[in-house]
Amino acid sequence: MQLVIEALAKFDFSSVTNSRRIFHGRGGCFSELDWCCIDYFAPVIFVTLFAKPPQEFISRLQNFYQNDAIRGRIAILLQHRYLPQVQLELVAGELPQQCFARRKDLRFTLDFAQKNCGYFLDMEPGRKWLEEHAKGKKVLNLFSYTCAFSVVASFAGADSVVNVDMSKNALSRGRENHRVNDISTKNIQFLPLNILKSWSRIRKNGPYDIVIIDPPSYQKGSFIAERDYRKIISRLPEFINKRAKVLACLNAPELNYDFLTEQFSNLDDRSVISDVLQPSSDFPNRQPERGLKLMTVSF
Repeated sequence: MQLVIEALAKFDFSSVTNSRRIFHGRGGCFSELDWCCIDYFAPVIFVTLFAKPPQEFISRLQNFYQNDAIRGRIAILLQHRYLPQVQLELVAGELPQQCFARRKDLRFTLDFAQKNCGYFLDMEPGRKWLEEHAKGKKVLNLFSYTCAFSVVASFAGADSVVNVDMSKNALSRGRENHRVNDISTKNIQFLPLNILKSWSRIRKNGPYDIVIIDPPSYQKGSFIAERDYRKIISRLPEFINKRAKVLACLNAPELNYDFLTEQFSNLDDRSVISDVLQPSSDFPNRQPERGLKLMTVSF
């Protein structure tokens, strides 16, 4: 537990502007601390607990809050994720009325009461890649969730973006993410569809220059990565341009990069795996292949 407090003490809250992970216990690099992750969404230190913490943990956080550099300037919020229903506990400071993740000049709305707050910090290598390739492109964002990829692509100069997700609530938050960044949605679509049952609707807006595939690893009744990822890959030739690029994401610990590579095998003689995106240094992992996997494929 001392390592957690030391990570907080070393973090420069006064100069950090982008949202960051402060401590990544889930990667297994720190003995007996896999129950805790800490993120900074200014002005909130957001502590995700995957198991009941040691009794003294909260008091240690409150003692840390007495530091003159942060007292009264930030809040410390716990999310007890291990409980049957997620519970929040404010242990220091005051929460602002609305909280945001920040990436350069962009903001993304957060809802800490949800199991996933609305913005995944470990996806930054994918957002950076998209930022570098989106200008002038037609983008298809599959399993778009709250549409962070769409915001990044639009801000980087994409011609159009089609966001597809089953959740109307997630897409509504996606619209809000564009609004708070003053991004026009004139050339952006938000389609509440079951992707595996909606290929004709998806083809209608193509062909696309960039396709982002970021599915849940297991969502009962709609998508199971080990079974269904290939179904998406097999459809790609129907709605992509000849020189299209794909960002393939996979966050299933039990599946490795070999699985992801195999999904593209025998698909098209032109398909070439162009790069494996390296994870952010904020997310150390004792077994890297169990973490988020990001791979780009060029056609």
